[in-house]
Amino acid sequence: MLNARATKRYLRSSPRKMRLVIDLIRGKSAAQALATLKFSPKSASKDAEMVLRSAIANVMEKATAANERVDEGKLFVSAAYVNQGPTAKRISPAPMGRAYRIRKRSHHLTIEVSVAQ
Repeated sequence: MLNARATKRYLRSSPRKMRLVIDLIRGKSAAQALATLKFSPKSASKDAEMVLRSAIANVMEKATAANERVDEGKLFVSAAYVNQGPTAKRISPAPMGRAYRIRKRSHHLTIEVSVAQ
């Protein structure tokens, strides 16, 4: 079974927001997942679409290297997950000499595409 993955690291949005988008495409066919991401109103879907297209290209590259033919209709998203990245900590002034902590979160996105049997 042929599979490949693509990873984008240090994306500047919270992992929670990306997981909402990734849950929409997990287990779907690649064409259906691309259509879902294309018309999703969330801004995180643009990054997810870019990583999915890269994973599809990686499968095609592996297939040509192994002298195999892969039909794009048989590709599906076998795994998609979001891991937490580093959090940048900033300080915002608060009343009476205090300070509020601002946490700017990041995440790592991984999408794995496989060929259905």
